[in-house]
Amino acid sequence: MKILVVRHGRTNWNDLNKVQGLVDIELNEEGKSQAKITAEKLKNEKIDLIISSPLTRTKQTAEIVRDGRVIDIIFDDRLKERDYGEFEGLTKEIFKFPDFWTYSKNIKYEKAENIQDFFGRVFEFLDELKMNKQYEEKTVLLVIHGGVSVAISAYFEGLPEEGEPTKNVMKNCEIREFYL
Repeated sequence: MKILVVRHGRTNWNDLNKVQGLVDIELNEEGKSQAKITAEKLKNEKIDLIISSPLTRTKQTAEIVRDGRVIDIIFDDRLKERDYGEFEGLTKEIFKFPDFWTYSKNIKYEKAENIQDFFGRVFEFLDELKMNKQYEEKTVLLVIHGGVSVAISAYFEGLPEEGEPTKNVMKNCEIREFYL
């Protein structure tokens, strides 16, 4: 199975460098434009199914990238961004962002989702997708968030090195390709 992964387009919170987990933010005009460019890049790609996070920024990106083609979009909660809890809306400099993303530390927070639980739900989704014989010879497009891109990279390439927990984060509307 070929897996194409696209991170959602830019939002106003991306522009302000605020972390956005489960807060349901829409794409801004630049984000919509990025999604249209991504649709153009993927126009000759045979995509059999789109699976997206149900949050607005990913839904909008998925719909724009689909670009009028008849492709089902399935929404899966396991592709939602990591719950930033008490850190939602803060800039990365205000809290210990590298610690928050260091898998080996697995810090438990009052409200925020801990890293190993977050990776676990994304890994579970990918394991289930891999086992689904219906998609064995298909191309599946995942429309996801920056944090989910870190977990997906860890699934295929191994856990990030200490001190660089988010080095594999995708840029807005970047496309990556993997095989299951």
